[in-house]
Amino acid sequence: MRNLRPFHLAIPVHRLDEARYFYREILELPEGRSDQLWVDFDFFGHQLVVHEDQNSHHNSKVGNIVDGKTVPIPHYGIVLDWKEFHNFAEMLRIKNIKFQVEPYIRFEGQVGEQATMFFYDPSGNALEFKAFKDERQIFAK
Repeated sequence: MRNLRPFHLAIPVHRLDEARYFYREILELPEGRSDQLWVDFDFFGHQLVVHEDQNSHHNSKVGNIVDGKTVPIPHYGIVLDWKEFHNFAEMLRIKNIKFQVEPYIRFEGQVGEQATMFFYDPSGNALEFKAFKDERQIFAK
């Protein structure tokens, strides 16, 4: 695997104060620079920026069926290591996150076996967190 650089992702949110609370307090992401209309977060070593956009209507909650579950599209997230995924899922359960797809093992016993979960931020942005049982299978067919 090549040496990956941090990615940068900017997403629209309806209310900056609500998004700031969710990402900083619920997901426990360190906050970086900010201004009146945006906030940077350290998203597991990547730069996530939430931009207030009160005119955004992006939360149509469209989905596709994957492994028998409705997966929201679009969505974004991160691949965690196996233990970190399970610790993070437990933290979210304690904080009463409402899951679109509860944490579970997808493609169990198959190539690409993974733990996954989906939920929405307060502005309707869908997030997926996952972990592969064998990270060498992330791009396996």
